[in-house]
Amino acid sequence: MNAEKGVKINAAVLTASDSRKAADDLSGTALVGALLAMGAEVAERVVVSDDLLEIRKALLGLAGREGVNLILTTGGTGFSPRDNTPEATRAVIEREAPGIAEAMRRETAAKTPMAMLSRGIAGIRGKTLIVNLPGSPKGAQECFEVIRPVLAHAVEIMNENKAHDD
Repeated sequence: MNAEKGVKINAAVLTASDSRKAADDLSGTALVGALLAMGAEVAERVVVSDDLLEIRKALLGLAGREGVNLILTTGGTGFSPRDNTPEATRAVIEREAPGIAEAMRRETAAKTPMAMLSRGIAGIRGKTLIVNLPGSPKGAQECFEVIRPVLAHAVEIMNENKAHDD
């Protein structure tokens, strides 16, 4: 439970990398730690290759898992030909949440201009929010800190537990 909001965030962390395994996945470890520190539960952590279809399949499996309402991805958001996470995410989501990715790029670009090179997106599939974060541990942590204040509210709204003010 998130003590601040009383919302249960049940998350999964997916790392897209051709070179990392769970043992040396520093960005995935950082995200799991950040989620636990905010009171979220982490239902699963997976590392998959940068292959578009493998990322897509993993996202579909995690989003279809009972109770998972947040998926954070790390890796595969840059300009390399093997960076496929945004395309896999776009194929899975039903609705985009562009403000999340925009906020992460805006806030982190103040620290490093390289943030402008992130192609990460965010969106919703069913009652699960999926957010792409950078593959570097520092970038993943900085982006997580940008979105952390809105995660509980987003999960509440998606699960129709709280009305929103327009």
